[in-house]
Amino acid sequence: MTKLVVANWKLNPLGLKEAISLAKRTDLKNAIICPPFIFIEEVGKTIKRAKLGAQDAFWANIGAYTGEVSIDQLKRLKVKYIIVGHSERRKELEETDAMINLKIKTAVREKVTPILCIGESKSIYKKGIKATENHLKKQLTKDLSGVKKRSKLIVAYEPIWEIGSKRADTPQRSIKMVGFIRETLDKLGHRGVKILYGGSVHGDNANIFLDEKNIDGVLVGGASLKPHDFRKIVDEAK
Repeated sequence: MTKLVVANWKLNPLGLKEAISLAKRTDLKNAIICPPFIFIEEVGKTIKRAKLGAQDAFWANIGAYTGEVSIDQLKRLKVKYIIVGHSERRKELEETDAMINLKIKTAVREKVTPILCIGESKSIYKKGIKATENHLKKQLTKDLSGVKKRSKLIVAYEPIWEIGSKRADTPQRSIKMVGFIRETLDKLGHRGVKILYGGSVHGDNANIFLDEKNIDGVLVGGASLKPHDFRKIVDEAK
């Protein structure tokens, strides 16, 4: 089974020329490319095989919301996926589960697939597996509250303490967490949801996670900006 590879470019690159070049070099089947908002339209025109995603979106489609971008606006640019609740937004922008829940509901209503990011901090991780499971369950329960059962969505598990560390979580632990997430989703009525692993994934370790049948793909940060590395990850996903 071919798995998904989601490229989160974050605040990169700096200019449009570089963005188009990167898009051309990473335009691969089964990849989802999520560039900064300012490059979405041109990247969307450039890619032919990859799908187009966004790194965030607002929950309202109209209104006086300075600086925000609506899901309806993104749909008009052919965006098919939206990352919601990334750990950096939760931490740096103090995005709450209530806000994330509104975004997911709007995305589902607009038929754009949300990629919900959940994960534990280092302090929770140090308390052990049970503390991590309780945290993940709480996030899923709040973030998906009132969301129609069997809605089309993706969940990305990010052990926050591993992001940017250049070393990913151990496969055994990640598999256990993904299993718990799937079990929780089933209990919440969201069966058949694709679950990705995210956290310092690169060309040399992606196969460890992609080879696991219970992991449906990976969310890639820094390595998505390196075409050779990214292609290697996508090849592993086939």
